[in-house]
Amino acid sequence: MDGGTERAGARAWLGLAVLVLPTLMLGLDLTVLYMALPHLGAELGADSTQLLWMTDVYGFMVAGLLITMGTVGDRIGRRRLLLIGATGFAAASVVAAYSTSATMLIGARVLLGIAGATLMPSTLSLLRTMFAQPRQRSLAIGVWLIAFSVGGVTGPAIGGVLLEHFWWGSVFLLAVPVMVLLLLTGPVLLPEARDPDPGRVDLTSVALSLAAVLSVVYGLKETARDGAGALPLALIAAGVLIGVVFVRRQLRLPDPLLDLALFARRRFTAATVALMLTMPVMYAFGFYFTQHLQLVEGLSPSEAGLWFLPLGAATVVASLAAPVLAGRFRPATVIVAGLVVAAAGFGLISRLEPGSGLTLLIVGGVLVSLGVNALGTLGTDIVVSSAPPERVGSASAVSETSNEFGAAMGIAVGGSLGAAIYSGRIADELPSGVTGAAADTVRDSFAGAFAVAPDLPAPVAEALLGAAREAFLAGLTTVTTLSAVAVAGIAVLVATTLRHVPPIGREAPEPEDRAASAA
Repeated sequence: MDGGTERAGARAWLGLAVLVLPTLMLGLDLTVLYMALPHLGAELGADSTQLLWMTDVYGFMVAGLLITMGTVGDRIGRRRLLLIGATGFAAASVVAAYSTSATMLIGARVLLGIAGATLMPSTLSLLRTMFAQPRQRSLAIGVWLIAFSVGGVTGPAIGGVLLEHFWWGSVFLLAVPVMVLLLLTGPVLLPEARDPDPGRVDLTSVALSLAAVLSVVYGLKETARDGAGALPLALIAAGVLIGVVFVRRQLRLPDPLLDLALFARRRFTAATVALMLTMPVMYAFGFYFTQHLQLVEGLSPSEAGLWFLPLGAATVVASLAAPVLAGRFRPATVIVAGLVVAAAGFGLISRLEPGSGLTLLIVGGVLVSLGVNALGTLGTDIVVSSAPPERVGSASAVSETSNEFGAAMGIAVGGSLGAAIYSGRIADELPSGVTGAAADTVRDSFAGAFAVAPDLPAPVAEALLGAAREAFLAGLTTVTTLSAVAVAGIAVLVATTLRHVPPIGREAPEPEDRAASAA
């Protein structure tokens, strides 16, 4: 039972439907641009560097401003910030759609990232206000996570459909009616919530947090793209140092931008760390899953997109089933069971060989999605529920920022490790007819082998692609084997740090939580 906590009514569930809209758009906007990049290069005259900035700057701004916006929402009101962000997102989408130069579009993507940073912590923190009953709140968070995942997975497909019938700007205009609907219904269906005793926003802390997050995330992404060079490593080091200065400043301020007392709560810290450690595994998996479908199996982008549907279905099932199971069993038990399933999925994928087909990959991917999303739903719920009501916006932002770090780390570490194994293997297996610049291209990436093959004699091309597939699979199986080990380690972490969290609906604060609340 839920201890007499008032159950949410129809208005709250309609409000959840409203909050799902911007969450869906946030996930979609991270990936919808991928299909439009060739058109942007041709019509706006964008060079390769500008195309990269068009893609990445949105995510950079979201990551860098999440902590700031979460705290601002606690101070001025989370619904107010959400509506301000929706207005900005719609306006920036129109600017992006009708951009007349690459520079103008990059600027519009910066504005979209700033607006997007207001939406994620606002929607998540409002769920805490709207759904006081623990079981209902867990289910609502599961639906919220499904919306974000569906947006990210369907972004490329939706972008492709729009580009077949309209011009490239249509991928941005998709957000406008969604945000207008939010602006019309939000004031009616969403409650307002804020810190009753807000302090001032420290602008120096805002600048420090933005610089720290952007430096580390940008450094990690550059490492993934070009390897661990001097500049990326310097950026990461600078970001860490700025982060230390930021933390020391927060400890001295009477009204800190980030309340570090949140980390005194064992549940909050343990769940945040578990979620952050899981993100590298998932993003590395997504990277290799896509490459395997298109390059090893030879599927077209649309055909590869269809094979994401079983993983999407598994995400929906896990996100809805986890709160139900956690009402009967301790959340740590459900999470650990899910992570064991995910480890088994990675183990299956690590058995892939040339000619294995899709069965192992898809079954393994479904198991991974089922297992990891139990942690995603229940871990996020623990983060949100463990924070005091007046700090839930800040807590939500910390959770999302840690996810951004984890995602960047997954691409950097997983991608770089697989690339290194591929390069080492293919260098030893290159057919004798592949030399010079062609050999350099092949050693650089798996995709490079496919770019070079059409210009080679048929027997040489066939031998090259066979060797490249084996080298790629060597990298993939190594990364997935390590992922299985990592997931098992996260399961041990959850079992030891969250074992005292009772089943949903029977919650009682731990002694340290009561002490933190009293402080």
